[in-house]
Amino acid sequence: MVDRPGRLLGKRAFVTGAGQGMGRAIAIAFAQEGASVVAASRTAAKMADLPAIDPAITPVSLDVTDAAATKAAIAAAGPLDILVNCAAFVHAGTLLDCPEEDFVASLDQNVTSAYRTIRAALPGMIARGGGAIVNIASVASSLSGVANRAAYGTSKAALIGLTKAVARDFIASGIRCNALCPGTTASPSLEDRIGATPDPEATRRAFIARQPMGRLGTVEEMAAAALYLASEESGFMTGQLLVVDGGQTL
Repeated sequence: MVDRPGRLLGKRAFVTGAGQGMGRAIAIAFAQEGASVVAASRTAAKMADLPAIDPAITPVSLDVTDAAATKAAIAAAGPLDILVNCAAFVHAGTLLDCPEEDFVASLDQNVTSAYRTIRAALPGMIARGGGAIVNIASVASSLSGVANRAAYGTSKAALIGLTKAVARDFIASGIRCNALCPGTTASPSLEDRIGATPDPEATRRAFIARQPMGRLGTVEEMAAAALYLASEESGFMTGQLLVVDGGQTL
């Protein structure tokens, strides 16, 4: 394996949803590759140990559904080279199981929040001559219909549309915008959803069975994919979907 130390050396990144799971793993991976990372989460306590893991990580408390707070947090972070939108909400159920307020909340958390962060970060990126935006979408989206993920899949499909729109509109300004589409990934959020079901072990087996590889993805694998999209290794890539799903969508 070729050693590529410091792939993000000198870069400044802003990562939402960094309190746990993929967002946390991405923040750590980026810092380990030389980036200065602002890690944002609604729950500050979940990020309290991040500076000890890597002093290049600065935690900030942020509710990405708060438009004014999001704009202020991006401004306070300073000039950004990389933006990762990982904050998400998974509603379980069909359309008939989803009250309108939950549907609206899914869109707000999963796609409108990315609109807010991107809109706040873009002017500075353009002024600096470029930037990389990584949106964490899902295979439950325009890629695949997944049972009992009506609101979630709709919101992630919209996030893919936003990704392509930003990529197309700002390609001449040096902006790259791509989406990572994970399959079922082991995370605290998934564990919470499994534990909330009547038969957690049966639910776990069903989640694993989605992937022909016969296992769940790891947050470290997703962080590695996000690192590729944020780095110059993917410098000739924009508006694309990177699917990392253990064969779920084959």
